[in-house]
Order: sequence, then C-alpha cells, then structure tokens
Amino acid sequence: MDRMIYTALSGMDAAMTRQRAIASNLANAGTTGFRAETFSTASLHMRGESFDVRGLAQGAVRGADMTPGSINQTGRNLDIAVNGEALIALQAPDGSEVYSRRGDLLPDAAGRLVNGEGLPVMGEAGPLVAPPGWNLSIASDGGVYAADPGAPDVPADLVGRIKLASPAGSPLLKGLDGLLRVPGGGILPADPETQVVTGALEQSNVDTAGTLVDMIDAQRSFERRVKLISTADQLDQASSRLMSLS
Repeated sequence: MDRMIYTALSGMDAAMTRQRAIASNLANAGTTGFRAETFSTASLHMRGESFDVRGLAQGAVRGADMTPGSINQTGRNLDIAVNGEALIALQAPDGSEVYSRRGDLLPDAAGRLVNGEGLPVMGEAGPLVAPPGWNLSIASDGGVYAADPGAPDVPADLVGRIKLASPAGSPLLKGLDGLLRVPGGGILPADPETQVVTGALEQSNVDTAGTLVDMIDAQRSFERRVKLISTADQLDQASSRLMSLS
C-alpha cells in the first residue's frame, strides 16, 4: 500500500501549498496593484531500473495572473495607474531591478521617488531623484516634473521619466515579496508608448468570491487524501490478518 500512501502524501503537500497561495491572494485582495498568484499541479514519476509505477503530485506557484485590476480615482497627483500590460520598474533592496503595478508614489526624505513599499522608482538612468521639498507632478507619459515652491513663476523641471517596462515575450517570476522578476537577473525593456493615468490607482486583481471557493476546494482536496491514507491503512491491516490466517 506504500504507493497509495506516498501518492496521497504528495497530494496533501500540493494541497497545502495551494492553500498557502490562496491565503496569500485573499490577504492581498486590498493591496494596490497586486497580481494574484497562479497555482498548478503536475505529475511526477519515480524513474529507475524498475517499472515507472509510482506517481506523485508536484504542486507549486507557477506565476502570476496578469489580468488588469480595476482603476479607482484618488485625486492625488502622485498616484498613477498604468494603461496596458506595462510594469513599473523599481529598485529592490539588493539593487536589482524588479517590477510591480503598485503606483502609490511619494518622495522620501532624500528626494527619491518611492512607492508605497518604500522601493525607489527607476528612471531611464537609475532611481529618480528630485530636490527635497520641491513639488512633484507626473505627466501621462511617465515624466516626473519638480517645481521650486519658492519660485512659483518658474516652470517645473523634468527630472526624469518613470521606466515603464514591457513584459511581452519575457518570462517573469513572482517572489515571496510580491514583486516580479526576470529569471537569471535580467531586465525588461522600456516601453516608450505606455501611458499612465494620474490621480488614480489600480486595485488588486484578486477575485475574492472565486478565491474563497478555491480555498474550500483545496481544503476538501486535502481531506480526500487523508481518507486515502486511512483507507490504505485499513487495507494493510486486513492483508496482515489474512496473512496470519495462512
């Protein structure tokens, strides 16, 4: 009965991983620009000199659902929502380039433009930096302008353009921090045609009702595999009794 037990056990592990992914999606249903994690299960067979008879389940988070979320108007001039499929380029704590759709931007104490997680927003030549205390605004093409509050008659200066990266044709991995990365440390090319909506934020694309249904299904899947292990134990005990009779 070991084949049934190991197959059911691997299925239980896959079901638990699925529940963790679903729980993460539910927890981020209200997170700005969040992309729901996608989960899938594949069959894994033990190969060797004997017959390929033991099938196991291998479940993992395979990527992110890139379906756009709804856009809500906020009226705040540093909030942006990206049109199309482009991503906002950010600088991760380790210095690498990562991507997100979270557009709640603000300047930090050093004048860097950061998002709501505190990650610097990348421009064409690195993180965008403006003189501290200056008034910032963002144009529809992603251009960031800074105006000196002490000289209201002087036109705002262009300090750089937000890098809006195109994910077309490039594989992306989603990390535990919710950020998207190119495998192997690569970077995405900028898309100069992408426009942004200022004074608005894109919401999470998590379907709360559908995700709750998925959670129930994952729990029932786990319970079915527990019953399989219990059945295997009962069959094993019955076989032992038959062997003792002989």
